[in-house]
Amino acid sequence: MSGKKRPLAERMPVVDPERSKARQLASRAWFELRASRLRAVRAVRDLRSPPPRGRRGALKEMRPLVVSRTPLWTVEPGPERRLEAGKVHNLRIAARRLDDLSFGPGEVFSFWRHVGRPSRWAGYALGREVREGCLVPSVGGGLCQLSNALYDAALQAGFEIVERHAHSVVVPGSLAERGRDATVFWSYVDLRFRAPAGFGLRVKLDATHLEVALLAPGAPLVKGGATGGDVDAVVERTGPTGSCASCARTSCVSNAPSLARPIGRTAYLLDGVSPEIDAWVSAERGRGDVLLVPLDGARWGRARYAWTTEGFGAVTQAWPLAIRRAAESRRLASQGAARQRAQLASDERLAAWMAARLGPEDLHLVVHQHLLPFLWCAGALGGRTFDVVMKRLPLRALQARLDAAARRHPESSTLADFRAPPRLADDEEAALRAARRVITPHAELASLFGPRAVKLPWRLPRGAARRRAMPDGDAVVFLGPVVGREGCYDLRAAMRDVDRPLVVAGHDLEGGFDWQRVVRASADPISDAALIVAPSWIGANPRPLLRALGRGVPVIASRACGLGALPGVTEIDAGDVATLQSSISSLSSPRSERPASARTSSGERP
Repeated sequence: MSGKKRPLAERMPVVDPERSKARQLASRAWFELRASRLRAVRAVRDLRSPPPRGRRGALKEMRPLVVSRTPLWTVEPGPERRLEAGKVHNLRIAARRLDDLSFGPGEVFSFWRHVGRPSRWAGYALGREVREGCLVPSVGGGLCQLSNALYDAALQAGFEIVERHAHSVVVPGSLAERGRDATVFWSYVDLRFRAPAGFGLRVKLDATHLEVALLAPGAPLVKGGATGGDVDAVVERTGPTGSCASCARTSCVSNAPSLARPIGRTAYLLDGVSPEIDAWVSAERGRGDVLLVPLDGARWGRARYAWTTEGFGAVTQAWPLAIRRAAESRRLASQGAARQRAQLASDERLAAWMAARLGPEDLHLVVHQHLLPFLWCAGALGGRTFDVVMKRLPLRALQARLDAAARRHPESSTLADFRAPPRLADDEEAALRAARRVITPHAELASLFGPRAVKLPWRLPRGAARRRAMPDGDAVVFLGPVVGREGCYDLRAAMRDVDRPLVVAGHDLEGGFDWQRVVRASADPISDAALIVAPSWIGANPRPLLRALGRGVPVIASRACGLGALPGVTEIDAGDVATLQSSISSLSSPRSERPASARTSSGERP
């Protein structure tokens, strides 16, 4: 490669208004022919001495050496925004291919070796590319921001620059303004560098910036900006003279008036439906927003997925994944580590399917919590803002609470049977820190996120059957299931000195759980209840409790259930057996013996 001439990638004439389109197309064909010859030469050279592939998963013992952080968004909303969104989309794909790579001492890093050819087949979109002083739309355009950042970091770390080519024009806001840029063009205009010691790469996108970090074990390498090999000299450079997104030269073959369309929509990546979230989505969504779900439940009569879909620009469903999940669920026990592992695998497949269907125009996401860590790990959230729909504690807090319950009840066969991989909890924690808002009706969850939380009101079901008392008095009802996380051990201890019948409606998942005295549940256990008790440790599904409240039955629930200050609810701490027992004794006594406050809280007149 020449040390003084601009790369062929930037010498293609595309905006000469004096030329006919036929001459422009001929010039472009001639350019592609020359580029093909240079690609062939590069391919032969790489066959003789191929760059190393690098390794993944070897960065645990490394620490950051240098970091280069550059903004993703540098233009105001307008015609340029569509191409900039395409650039961010392309960076998102390339970052996934470079992140977590490591190289041994003296091994050469090659940009194109690891990023691969930027094509539509590989998922790349139209972005901005510099050609002959103009910013033109190009598939894979914008990857130079990544090569610029890598070159800048390599210079700071003192790596040997094996190959680097400077841009001929300076894009405002880029590293080219400081002469720390490196243009790339598939496959013969490359960026290559190496270090005397092993090093690793971290490449991440958050909502606003691209961050490239070089990592190394032990002490930092000596900085000095060493260069060598095939390196272009910095030529005289100017700013861009125009952009195809706003150019009025319709005679140019690169003119693209369609780029002037507005960009920016919200994609809702949701799984199971709930009335509260469905109502919030119906109020929030805008025209053209898209919904990605396992199944359109409203269309196929599946209540679990029956979102209100009217008003969405598109509804895309992953029904093969939904069918597979249902089939796997039937083969597994209703409790246990195998079921939890299968659920995580199903969530990962669904998250990957959804990520593959996001485009450059999807600038904001609304994501269900159980899909969040997989989308974060895949890089699908980079360059976007996102909200999280939550219905349970973050994994780390949830597992800590289960550990506390397991220590208190070591006889339980379920409280310690499964924990998610640590990497999953780390990814979820990082994603929750980056989330714009947390959407939930759950009072405890909303309290964890302060001003970022959007606390939705619970929606009680209407018009239910009238309660009936049991012949020998009113019953205390545990809707179950009988499993440690739902507080069955604490309830059993609390009921020992309470002279009231206990109705257990759920299945015994602990295996032979001994309640000592229990009344068999009827087909409608809520109708037998004077009181519903839910001393859950994690409280993932408060819907049965809401049904009881809707029918006027008072509820004792742990704060983990998230009901908050709803009328008729007495909140206790999970594991507080003494308070649970006293609350049951007060609220389950015959109506004539209850204190006025208890009669009022359960919906009765004092």
